[in-house]
This record gives sequence, structure tokens and C-alpha cells, in this order.
Amino acid sequence: MKADEVRKTAFAMPLTSPAYPPGPYRFVDREFLVITYRTDPEKLRALVPEPLAVEAPVVKYEFIRMPNSTGFGDYTETGQVIPVSFEGRKGGYTHCMFLNDEPPIAGGRELWGFPKKLAKPSLHAEIDTLVGTLDYGPVRVATGTMGYKHREADLAVVKASLLTPNFLLKIIPHVDGTPRICELVEYYLEDVTVKGAWTGPGALSLMPHALAPVAELPVLEVMSAIHILCDLTLGLGKVVHDYLKP
Repeated sequence: MKADEVRKTAFAMPLTSPAYPPGPYRFVDREFLVITYRTDPEKLRALVPEPLAVEAPVVKYEFIRMPNSTGFGDYTETGQVIPVSFEGRKGGYTHCMFLNDEPPIAGGRELWGFPKKLAKPSLHAEIDTLVGTLDYGPVRVATGTMGYKHREADLAVVKASLLTPNFLLKIIPHVDGTPRICELVEYYLEDVTVKGAWTGPGALSLMPHALAPVAELPVLEVMSAIHILCDLTLGLGKVVHDYLKP
């Protein structure tokens, strides 16, 4: 293969059989369980990188079921999103994510900088309860529960919350192990259609784990729980801060 052929065909690794296709990435019947809770403000500030600013000691723990996604297939993920602000724009900083599918792990890390790791999350209805779990190996790390569809939520308010900016810390090392890319990335969800949204009583339990440290941000008080069903497109990002530039 000639050098110009490499330049023309290179998109992702492996060169001749990339782990994921080019976008756009459309998600149909994407289902969220989001439990918002109050946590320790000092521990929260210690984990959020500048120039993002933490305005309140709040964390959103998300369980997301994705049965139909372009190029990525059928999978589930879970993780913590921290409400932040950047240059006056309020949004969410994704602190950690765990999922059970290799293409979105590779694509998420390489394209956007999503902090994805391999684990075993789940989200399903169990009789009258929506149940989200995270297992890392044989160890149960997180359990979230919510009363199933107790009250309808305002769809316009829910859609507005999904359209706010999202922030990621993208890190790619050089071949010598030093950081070659260290950037703050901003991205948006696009073409969002909210098919339904419900609130209800919620509970969240986080257990300490060396490699899935979600309990580093302890649950002091559950503030709300919401269940969302929607279609959306995951937009590509832009770099808003380069940590390697003076």
C-alpha cells in the first residue's frame, strides 16, 4: 500500500478494518435513567479540570440503554456527569463511563475523548421498578432504582436539558508515553426527539472499587430521578481548550 493510499483511507484503527464506521451516529429508542444526587463539594472540585467551573455539589448518575445505534449496535452504558459551566455556557462534564461494547469504547475514546471502560451495565424494568446496575467483573459497583413511570415530565423541559453543551477531557498519548493530545472537547446532541419522559421516587447505591471508582463521589442525598425515551444524533465535537499550549 502506497503512502498516499494510507492517507486517503486512514480513518481509525485497524487501517483495513476499523473498529467503527464514520459518522453520523444516530440512536433510536435511546433510554435514560438519570438519578441526580448531592455529593461532597471538595471531592467534586478535585475531579473537575479547569477551566470548567463547578457551581453546585451535584452529580447526575446515568444508566443508558441503546438498542439501535448506527455502527455501534446494541449496548448499554453507565457513568457520572457533573453539571459545570464554561465561559458562561452551562452543561455537563462526563467524569467516567462504563459499557459493554467494543466499537463505542474505541470510537468514543478516539473521536470525542469519552472516558469509556469495559464493564457490565444493565437497564431494565423489573415489575414496577426501573433498575440500573453496573458490575465490574464479578463485583456490583452501582445500583439505581426508580418507580416506573409514576409521573409524566414536561417534554419541552427535558428536550432543552438534552440540548445543552457537553464537555470531555480528551487524552491521547505519544509513543513515548507522554501526552500528545490533551484537550477539552465540547459536543452537542442533535436532532433530538423526546418520545416520553417520566419522574418518580429514586434511589442510588455506589460501592467502592479500585478500577471503577464511582463511589469517590458519595451519595449524600438523592435529589431527583427521571426516565427518558428519545431518538438523537451524537454530534462530533470541537476543541475549546488545549492543555498543551502555553
